[in-house]
Amino acid sequence: MGFIRSRSAVAPLRRGVPVSFASAAVAPRRTSVVQAVALHRPEEPMHCIRPGVLKDTAASFVAAFEQAVSGDVLYAVKCNPEPTVLRALWDGGVRHFDVASPGEIRLIRQMFPDAELHYMHPVKGREAIRTAYQQYGVRDFVLDSMEELQKILEETGDAQDLGLVVRLALPKGNAVYDLSGKFGAPAADAVELLRAVRMVAKKVGVSFHVGSQMLDPAAYERALELAGRVIADSGVVIDVLDVGGGFPVSYPGVTPPPLGDFMEAIARGVGRLNLPAHCRVWCEPGRALVAPGVSLVVQVIKRRGNELFINDGVYGALSDAGVPGFRFPARMIRPFAQMTDAPLDAFAFYGPTCDSADKMNGPFHLPADIQAGDWIELGQLGAYGSCLRTAFNGFDQARVVEVSDLPLLATPGYDLKSCVA
Repeated sequence: MGFIRSRSAVAPLRRGVPVSFASAAVAPRRTSVVQAVALHRPEEPMHCIRPGVLKDTAASFVAAFEQAVSGDVLYAVKCNPEPTVLRALWDGGVRHFDVASPGEIRLIRQMFPDAELHYMHPVKGREAIRTAYQQYGVRDFVLDSMEELQKILEETGDAQDLGLVVRLALPKGNAVYDLSGKFGAPAADAVELLRAVRMVAKKVGVSFHVGSQMLDPAAYERALELAGRVIADSGVVIDVLDVGGGFPVSYPGVTPPPLGDFMEAIARGVGRLNLPAHCRVWCEPGRALVAPGVSLVVQVIKRRGNELFINDGVYGALSDAGVPGFRFPARMIRPFAQMTDAPLDAFAFYGPTCDSADKMNGPFHLPADIQAGDWIELGQLGAYGSCLRTAFNGFDQARVVEVSDLPLLATPGYDLKSCVA
């Protein structure tokens, strides 16, 4: 008879190890990316984490949100659960975490026993609810249906200390990633849900999400106006208003409005709602906190015209560069040969797997003389990079190093002056 075993995830990222004792004696704790490439000569993808950037980015965002609405910043763990990243965000002042699975809850509770955990997934399994409440002390749960409310009450034994937040559906918006289809209660249903949760919960709230990589600050004001109508129609006094995530970062050809524009829009929208003094305002940033803090170094395996075969791809850290068509800032690294002044040219990438769909059209602008053996650093990959890696075709090996560089591309509104270690 066979046996059953579980597999929690692909192999975790491996930390870089100096190639010799001699190099270890002279290598600083955090080198530059170029120095790390020269030291390790990586033939597998190398994730370069910038703890200083992550810390400063988090501190800037927390300060801006606190100044705007005196609110709480919940980091969306799904965006990047790498422990080094999480520690840097904690150092930057993040104390609340948006968790969406038992695995994320376990990770954050183990790393930060005093953190505030908020289960923001609107549709949860029964065992997940029980585990979160009974084993890990989670009290805040998001829901978008009466069915989910009943499930939460049953699995927590009609607990009297729950915080229940109703997820409100929004109309289809203009975010790069539209999130209007999967979750959220229509306005009329949200009114009834608010009344129902007010009867059973110690803390009651409303949440929404304008979509990922939202470039329009006014989208938050429109969503807040709809949330205000739902709150008013319900007659419920709320304790929490969660404006979700969606805060954008820069990519090649995309420069979002400054962070302050989004904070001002949220402050204006919240100010029109006449919320009770005790009501807390939450937000759930992911990409905005971590995208600039990690880059990826890949090696060119083969060049075919303006197509480069590289050692990572859409089944690895470059999922967003596939069908979604994200472009990332790129630079060639050639530590053992003279860099030339070749003009930039546009390139597409093929990943290492046997699947022809493992292609990234870009374009990625790199020196025209790039060749096999050269390395490429791709920036803005702290968000949904390493966490979307798979083991497909056996290409699941990667390493991680900590570096001191600034991001390859800056996002307006963040103070990173002190980030270089």
